[in-house]
Amino acid sequence: MHSDKIFVAGHRGMVGSAIVRTLLARGVLPGQIVCRTRAELDLTNQAAVNSFFDTEQPTQVYLAAARVGGIYANNTYPADFIYDNLMVQANVIHAAHTHGVQKLLFLGSSCIYPRMAEQPMTEAALLTGTLEPTNEPYAVAKIAGIKLCESYNRQHARDYRSVMPTNLYGPGDNYHPDNSHVIPALIRRFHEAKVSGAAQVAIWGTGTPKREFLFVDDMAAASVFVMNLDDATYAANTTPMCSHINVGFGSDVTIAEVAQAVSDAVGYRGQITFDTTKPDGPPRKWMDSKRLNALGWQPRFALGQGLALAYHDFLQRTSSPTQPLFSNVPI
Repeated sequence: MHSDKIFVAGHRGMVGSAIVRTLLARGVLPGQIVCRTRAELDLTNQAAVNSFFDTEQPTQVYLAAARVGGIYANNTYPADFIYDNLMVQANVIHAAHTHGVQKLLFLGSSCIYPRMAEQPMTEAALLTGTLEPTNEPYAVAKIAGIKLCESYNRQHARDYRSVMPTNLYGPGDNYHPDNSHVIPALIRRFHEAKVSGAAQVAIWGTGTPKREFLFVDDMAAASVFVMNLDDATYAANTTPMCSHINVGFGSDVTIAEVAQAVSDAVGYRGQITFDTTKPDGPPRKWMDSKRLNALGWQPRFALGQGLALAYHDFLQRTSSPTQPLFSNVPI
């Protein structure tokens, strides 16, 4: 790893920035890590991506770049979600291959699994049922990313791996009022309610669906761990057409429970109510991470600990005019 030139695609996003932190903490030199902002490199532009690979010649790629968002964003911009993600994945993975990059790690999402998949969801559940309608375009794109990696492995003997994270949160999250995920949306809303003295905060849905949450630095550590597994170990624990590895916390909580936990971390003391006219999404999303755990990886951050760190990051970004708080996560 210390002789590699590593391209982290999406380094300004929550996961990509955590991967950069993890690599630096493990002794990778700053000069070994190659990053580009979207203004510098549009990953949906094939010619631009090829030119970048021509110039930089990376030897490893972490593909963490994506257009991401919550239920509202996925429902409102389905064409953007499927087009941008398909283009980014196809361009980066194909350019990596044509420029001789042997090792690549693709980051997917737990939404690849069927809406009613048996819980916890194993890697084998992929393509066994109907996807959740609210984020189907995004999920289809992520499934395509897995299959792109597998196809280049099968046809060209590449070592392109995929990890499927559960719901992530932590430093660098997107707190946009419409386009954010559950935890950052709750942090923002409870903080604003605390500051304004609001008597109650209404949460979308019934509060009964269950979700699993993983602190983003744990996800980054798992990504580096999987990338650096020796070939024999990785091959022994996957199959050519089911090569992705789930990354989860190991247990889940209801939306009502996570709302209370965020309220506690923020210090909001008002009432929590639920707007049952709004959609719930899937009833449960819990990843089976036994494959990864058996390889020797475990998460470090409990939910309460991670939420305290996430809220601290939110407060720092609120007080810093140089860090955009409500911008879209760049791809």
